[in-house]
Amino acid sequence: MPDIWKLKDKSFNKFIVNNDIQEKVQELAVRINTDLDGKTPLFIVVLNGAFIFASDLLKKVTIDCEIAFVKLSSYKGTDSTGVVQQIIGLDRDVKGRTIVIIEDIVDTGLTLVRFREILSEMEPANVMIATCLLKPDAFGDKFPIDYHCFSIPNEFVVGYGLDYDGLGRNSSDIYKIIAQ
Repeated sequence: MPDIWKLKDKSFNKFIVNNDIQEKVQELAVRINTDLDGKTPLFIVVLNGAFIFASDLLKKVTIDCEIAFVKLSSYKGTDSTGVVQQIIGLDRDVKGRTIVIIEDIVDTGLTLVRFREILSEMEPANVMIATCLLKPDAFGDKFPIDYHCFSIPNEFVVGYGLDYDGLGRNSSDIYKIIAQ
């Protein structure tokens, strides 16, 4: 991919290259394998954005596990709408289970807060979070994020599953928006 990528009316600079992403994903998988050894967690992948990160991560997870998918959304363009929509819901019983939610990015945390509320009503043993990207300035200290690859500034990013109005997910690198 180019160093500068134009999507619709926005331009993006290459920010994190895939080799660095893969190194961090491997480190994260090692931690998960160690921390959850002897358990059979249910990994819940939040679509659409987390599908590439989840694929790379779960290929490196060597413990017994199950995988499920949900589709949640709170974005339109580059902005959060403030409303979380559950487009595809969870079809598994999570009562008493160790759950690991896999997200592409945690910024405001709105999606995670709502999804954790939904899950808590289903009585899991515990809920953990694994994300590729964390925006600590936007997220604050709402609750612990158990696993993350990169902490990034509060800037809009695309690539590696993240999109801008449906475009940009197909890059193996991550790009950040160029201020206009």
